[in-house]
Amino acid sequence: MPRHQRGFDTQAAHAHLVRSDRKLGKWMRTIGPIEADARWRKPFDPVDALARAILYQQLSGKAAATIVGRVEIAIGSDRFHCDTLARCDDATIRACGVSGNKLLALRDLALRESAGQVPTLRRMSTMDNDAIIAALVPIRGIGRWTVEMMLMFRLGRPDVLPVDDLGIRKGAQAVDKADDMLAPKALLERGECWGPYRSYASFYLWRIADAASGQKAAVKRSQE
Repeated sequence: MPRHQRGFDTQAAHAHLVRSDRKLGKWMRTIGPIEADARWRKPFDPVDALARAILYQQLSGKAAATIVGRVEIAIGSDRFHCDTLARCDDATIRACGVSGNKLLALRDLALRESAGQVPTLRRMSTMDNDAIIAALVPIRGIGRWTVEMMLMFRLGRPDVLPVDDLGIRKGAQAVDKADDMLAPKALLERGECWGPYRSYASFYLWRIADAASGQKAAVKRSQE
């Protein structure tokens, strides 16, 4: 069974994108190379990453980090798993600032992990993107976008285009100097020329969206 490596050749991706899309290529030359290789060499646990993604939802990075730190102290661990989350009752976790819906999502994640329903990193290496998405979106609080962020930032899959992401849509709008953002389906068609490196194109689209909105520093993305 073929295995998917974590990460891809960003130099090859850069060269392909500059050749395939002159408008995007112009922006890429202005921004310069985006290094992504280091993040793919970091240790990674899918359950822990998903738990953190749940806790970060709909919060500023600073507020979410504070809550995550409180939960880590409460469970006595910096790793989120079914066994560590089971160390605290619901009231204790809620007292850390975790909402009721997020608590239910964490409990569902832990339950599915204990039942063997969350693929391990080794198992994910044999699964394509759609299979990973199909396996994880049944978890409460986990949608397609969350899994796409994992595919891009944690697993280093080269050809992911999160068409529902507002930053991606704004970046594409800036590239084309369009009056309106493309709808997700139209953006999918627009991005066909970026394959098989649509993830690397997405990294640039986020930077372009930041630049177009006047951001002086790149906005940190989920799971980045």
